[in-house]
Amino acid sequence: MSKKAIDPRDLQLGRSNVKDNEELIDFYNKLEAKSTTAFWKRANDIEPWEPVTRYVPTIWRYSELRDLVLQSAELVTPEEAGRRVIVLMNNSDAGRDNTACVGWLFSGLQVMKPGEITPAHMHTASAQRFIMEGGGAYTVVDGHQVSLEKNDYVLTPNGCWHDHGVFNDGQVCIWQDGLDIPLMNSLETNFYAVYPEKVQTPSFELDDSPNSYGGPGLIPADRQPWDKPYSPLLVYRWIETRNALYNLSKSGNGSPYDGFILRYSNPVTGGWAMSTMGAHMQMLKPNHHTKAHRHTGNVMYNCAGGEGYSIVGGEIFEWKEHDIFCVPSWVWHEHVNTSKNEEAFLYSFNDFPVMESLGVYKEESYDENNGHQTV
Repeated sequence: MSKKAIDPRDLQLGRSNVKDNEELIDFYNKLEAKSTTAFWKRANDIEPWEPVTRYVPTIWRYSELRDLVLQSAELVTPEEAGRRVIVLMNNSDAGRDNTACVGWLFSGLQVMKPGEITPAHMHTASAQRFIMEGGGAYTVVDGHQVSLEKNDYVLTPNGCWHDHGVFNDGQVCIWQDGLDIPLMNSLETNFYAVYPEKVQTPSFELDDSPNSYGGPGLIPADRQPWDKPYSPLLVYRWIETRNALYNLSKSGNGSPYDGFILRYSNPVTGGWAMSTMGAHMQMLKPNHHTKAHRHTGNVMYNCAGGEGYSIVGGEIFEWKEHDIFCVPSWVWHEHVNTSKNEEAFLYSFNDFPVMESLGVYKEESYDENNGHQTV
């Protein structure tokens, strides 16, 4: 077994540089027998010079998964499965061990047919969904029923009763789930409960949430005080999001790293829509090639339209509509729209709110080669 290479930076004062001898080895064995160890034996590994991800950039191609997702709808019912989801797992030991797509994020593809329901339940984990295909779906969150169409972004915040379904006159729907299940399990705080009835009876008019809070920059003047740690707007409509991106593109050059990008925000506070996960929609103009950067925090991307590729950690990942890929924490990445005529859109969700709440969010630009990685 080869020895781990020594980082030259670890040879300086302030890092662990203790050399083993027989007396120390005997001491270490005595410590191990007492379920202890010497800090200096592990210090350099557990206090790295910069973040070291256990995850790898991974892409899930929709053309390869769609038939399998649809097949699942013929094999099990939502009632049998609880939730009929094909889980996206990072191509790494950490991904498989933690049932994670990247970092402490979970994601999967859920399919529902007209007339089907997912039984009502609640959990500590927060959830968000991006509608990829179909129409006529809905969710009920603590009695608020909202309708869902393609490319809508919807919230089911932690601790809320929720169930999903497709109206009888709707279409087969596929959406991407995004949850912080791995984080909640890591913190050992995950609870789960099943609703007393199969589904909730809506307590409000259909779409009362987007009808009340969905106006751009407008909230009801006579609203009741909102003190919950998530947005009162439970669905963010695609047509409004797309129009907002087009309008944003008229006012400047956008981000050098993300093109024109908008955050799904809480209309009451202006902050993230939920406390542990955030989400964005971004637009890349034709032929646009962003510059590379990296940041703490993990991101899952879903191509909402167009085609192109991203360079993640020096590797090219080509994508088209509804291909999904991930960028692990502190890994260089940049995006390219390969179309000469059409915009490209990327939906993404992340764990940035956690990083910011803990005061550990950090971002860095790639300054070599005019801002572009070498492939």
